[in-house]
Amino acid sequence: MSRLFVAAPVPDGVRDLLATRLPRPEEPGVRWVPAHQWHVTLRFVGDLDTADEAALVAALDRLAAPAAEARLGPRVSRLGRSVVCLPVSGLDELAGAVRDATAGIGEAPDRPFVGHLTLARLRDRAACGVSGTAVDLGFDVDEVVLVRSTLGPGGATHEPVHHLALGPVRGRRERPFA
Repeated sequence: MSRLFVAAPVPDGVRDLLATRLPRPEEPGVRWVPAHQWHVTLRFVGDLDTADEAALVAALDRLAAPAAEARLGPRVSRLGRSVVCLPVSGLDELAGAVRDATAGIGEAPDRPFVGHLTLARLRDRAACGVSGTAVDLGFDVDEVVLVRSTLGPGGATHEPVHHLALGPVRGRRERPFA
């Protein structure tokens, strides 16, 4: 069985910029997500056996969705009691297309899509000093990635399983080569 989710990856340049702008000091009750694991979950699928994982890959390969423009910000905030995150806008249509393409495979989504990039998880209602920090960054999402998540004592580790390129952003004109 594999624990799987479909994600929009954060480009290296954006990840590096965020990592330098957002301090991640040791704080009681705060477990920082490693920057190399930052992503935006478009759909959590859950535990699948090998046959269902193959069906999921096939469903994703049939996904016909344009690339999207993600916007991070405006401020680091909380999502529920235990997640410190950056809100992400601009991915609702892509998340809906992923949900529709993969319907009937894995766990049914239990709540509407809320775009966010998880920075830290909190224990015992801990406070996090980075909350409220202003962020205004954007990036193009030109692929989705199926990711295997393995839970361990130090948190989850993520392994890309399948990459799918997206079509051009609707309404964006191609720029000629310079």
